[in-house]
Parts: sequence; structure tokens; C-alpha cells
Amino acid sequence: MLLMRYQPWHVMQRFHRQIDQVLGDSSTANGDGDSNGAVAWVPSVDVHEEADKFVVRADLPGVEPKGINVTAENGVLTLRGERHAEPRSEQAGNVRLERAEGAFQRRFTLPDNVQTDNISARHANGVLEVTIPKVAAPAPRRVEIQTQ
Repeated sequence: MLLMRYQPWHVMQRFHRQIDQVLGDSSTANGDGDSNGAVAWVPSVDVHEEADKFVVRADLPGVEPKGINVTAENGVLTLRGERHAEPRSEQAGNVRLERAEGAFQRRFTLPDNVQTDNISARHANGVLEVTIPKVAAPAPRRVEIQTQ
């Protein structure tokens, strides 16, 4: 038996995107009618914690590494960029387009125990891997009680 997660809004978003493509309207890519800074698609991301670091892996097929911006500011990790469309020929056989193009963005709240100055990112085979090192937890300090 195949189990699938039910995502009713995903179906509606895909439907709206297809209607927009048919009508040639890119101003509603994110659903609010604002094309400036709009997010056209959201990459899939895996986040896992290890003893000394957090690792974030984002699927970004077709996105050039120079088009990806990774920032850590005010306790928020932001992955932002854009996937550009491939040139399309106006032939009758080019009917179905499922791969999203345009801007993307993902944001993650960082815990207090990370070193934002030492975050590293690597891009290989369409996967962006961001490594966020943890700060070593300080050892408890025993306080001497003075007597008079």
C-alpha cells in the first residue's frame, strides 16, 4: 500500500500556476499579485542535527551556484535565488510544463547555540548543503560560598 501525505493547497497552487502559464500572467506567481520579490516556487529541504552541527540540504536542480544567496541574520537562515527558464521553441509538441521557474526562498529560525560566522555552503549535483556549526556548551562553573 502506498501512503501519501495529503496536501490540498499544493494542488490548488499548481492549478493556479498552470492557469497563469496558459494566460501568460506572471504577476500572480505567489498568489498576492505582487511580482516584485515574489516567490514562484519553494525548494524541498531536509534539516538534520548532528552532535556538533546542523545540516540543511535543499534540492535546487537547474539553479546555478552563483544565483544562490545564503544569509544568516538576526537568528534567521535564508536561502534565496532564482531558476531561469530554458528557451522554449514555439512548436505544437511543447504543451505541458511542470518545472517551476523564477525566484525561490526558504527561511529557518536558528537556535541560540550556533556559530553564524562559520556557516559554510556547498553546491553539488543540484543539491545545496549548508553546514551550521554549533557552539560548544559551556561547562557548569562551581561557585564557592564564602563565610564570614
